[in-house]
Amino acid sequence: MIALLGLVVVTSVSTQQLPDEIRAAVLDLRVQEALQFVDEHEDGAAQFLREIAGIISPSGQEHDRAAAVAARMRAIGLHDVRVDEGPNAVGRIPGRSGQVVVLISTLDDLATVAEHQRASGRPPTITDDRVVGPGTNTSLSTAAVVTAAEALIRSGVQSEHGLVFAAVAQEETGLVGMHRVYDQFHDSAVAFIDVLGDGHSISYGAIGIHWWHVIARGPGGHTLSGGVPNVNQAIGRAVDRILSLPDARRDDTTRTRINVAVLNSGVVFNHKPDSGWFSLDIRSLEAAVIAGIERDVRDILQEVSEETSIALEMQAFQLTPGGQLPGAAQSRLVRTASETARYFGYEPTLSNSGSSNMNVAIGGGSPAIGLGGGRGGSRGQPDEWADRGALLRTAKFVTLLAAALGR
Repeated sequence: MIALLGLVVVTSVSTQQLPDEIRAAVLDLRVQEALQFVDEHEDGAAQFLREIAGIISPSGQEHDRAAAVAARMRAIGLHDVRVDEGPNAVGRIPGRSGQVVVLISTLDDLATVAEHQRASGRPPTITDDRVVGPGTNTSLSTAAVVTAAEALIRSGVQSEHGLVFAAVAQEETGLVGMHRVYDQFHDSAVAFIDVLGDGHSISYGAIGIHWWHVIARGPGGHTLSGGVPNVNQAIGRAVDRILSLPDARRDDTTRTRINVAVLNSGVVFNHKPDSGWFSLDIRSLEAAVIAGIERDVRDILQEVSEETSIALEMQAFQLTPGGQLPGAAQSRLVRTASETARYFGYEPTLSNSGSSNMNVAIGGGSPAIGLGGGRGGSRGQPDEWADRGALLRTAKFVTLLAAALGR
């Protein structure tokens, strides 16, 4: 127990055991005031979550929710608040160094959530320990991040690095909003933090996931005109050879996988189709492995095309970057996030295979982590809910981590 000018701070970890970065933040009276602010404004955080979660925001249609988040950012005193073309809601606390720490939350919902919201016809409700209704689970992270920003502003925490708060759009449809934020801040960012929970898990590496349509085109016609050339022959050969690649076998060292899940062509028995396609899912922790598989696939498509006279073409559907940054597990960013979790009384689970907005930063070579943890339950279902305790824990985690990294 540490007494600081009238504030009593209880921690399960001795401050002498903490790294310099987190210890200095913990012993800062203004940071303790910020943490206390979060505790005292739990009801306001829950009300804000209820407000934004009730706004129908499927991926690509987040404008109204982005406007509501930006309005709240302005009200709490963030600087340079704007809604960009993402549409991302972005604001900042200025720093002195010219560098920034970027805190990310997800703005959009699954399409099914929007369907449940329309069917419900009413906003979420607040109980003693939950905010209940479609849209609440994912929006918890945005409510927590904005609450942390308000706590830092109200307590007057001084930051060497600027703190950027960005609620980003289209996470579910290609990380579009995150790409825009990364393009703007990657030159000045010391770290990107993707907030998906209260820090019970911390991801510092990203699994790359590349989804392709492989399109086949050739002469169509009635069965009587002859069975070949036939796009289905080319599709069959290509799929067989792709799934016979060595990388298609399960590799848990690099988490490499190749999958063909969908084949589509033709509509009637007595006509051969003039086009068709199959899906291709390639994923790995190593960006170089994905690139190598894609070269092999293109070689296979070229061979099959020459054999069958059917044109085969890869068209990108969704390319989620990934990779591993040397030394990431021992970096200041991961150490500080881990010690933040321990300060709040839990041992975080560390992973090098995250998949979220942070993939964009890691794929671009920038330090980034994803914070995970329970947010509630029934995500994507009509009875979806967010846990108020998780909301509070996430806001406090972000408050302390931002204060520590911003120093």
